[in-house]
Amino acid sequence: MVDISTSLGKVQLDNPVIPASGTFGFGLEMAEVYDINILGSISVKGTTREARLGNPTPRIAECPSGLINSVGLQNPGIDAVISHELPELRKVFHKPIIANISGFSVDEYAHCCSLIDKEEQVEIIEVNISCPNVHNGGMAFGTDPVAAAEVTAAVKAVTTKPVFIKLSPNVTDIAAIAKACEAAGADGITLINTLLGMRIDTRRRRPVIANKMGGFSGRAIFPVAVRMVWQVAQACSIPVMGCGGVSSASDVIEMMMAGASAVQVGAENLRNPYACKEIIEALPREMESLGINSLKEIIGIVK
Repeated sequence: MVDISTSLGKVQLDNPVIPASGTFGFGLEMAEVYDINILGSISVKGTTREARLGNPTPRIAECPSGLINSVGLQNPGIDAVISHELPELRKVFHKPIIANISGFSVDEYAHCCSLIDKEEQVEIIEVNISCPNVHNGGMAFGTDPVAAAEVTAAVKAVTTKPVFIKLSPNVTDIAAIAKACEAAGADGITLINTLLGMRIDTRRRRPVIANKMGGFSGRAIFPVAVRMVWQVAQACSIPVMGCGGVSSASDVIEMMMAGASAVQVGAENLRNPYACKEIIEALPREMESLGINSLKEIIGIVK
């Protein structure tokens, strides 16, 4: 029997398949569809200090092999997540939980991470630095190594649990930003977040989504994600969670060969709610067909 277990640092996972933040809510809805304890973990919906209604609608645009979204970090706020969402999730999910934290200032990141760090059911804190820095003209934290390192250091100063920094692909040198986060104390890296995309309604002669541009995700971005996972895995010594266009067990194996220790499934969950379950069930068969006995043997095998 093949071994599909893996680990993210000291956190052990039964398998490497994790629904990506923003594509699985807080897990409760899907718990009514199938037993979500089949999952390796769950990266819950991105959380900010205050509740957010998100961006104006329409905020979703379909694309060939993907979609563009500009949801705008809609969430109930850190206090509601701690008091309601996480306790409710723990009733139906009994494995490690990854808390995804977003913010618009270094202080907000530190505040939210210090609170979530105290929650027993959270084993990894994932920090999304693709947000605009309101104190620096709106430039995303994740596009500048200095700003990325500043957020990382601030979060690490107020937390005890592993911190994974989720990086934006909308940069020139992804490895340089990952290395800056590692030097500032990051325990791991998640990548990639969405690319920046746009669709135009040619009949109405205006952008499809109200925010004009949004995050492009889905199967079309998978080769970009694999490339960036490989680059960061070569440049850094901390674990990587791969994300971006994953839609099959074969994709999981490819991402792990590039250097990922675990793999997040994002937009595919929106197309097929059973995507993660089907990938996990297919993974042993795919491994056997490739002569792989253990996933741990193939992590970063491509040099």
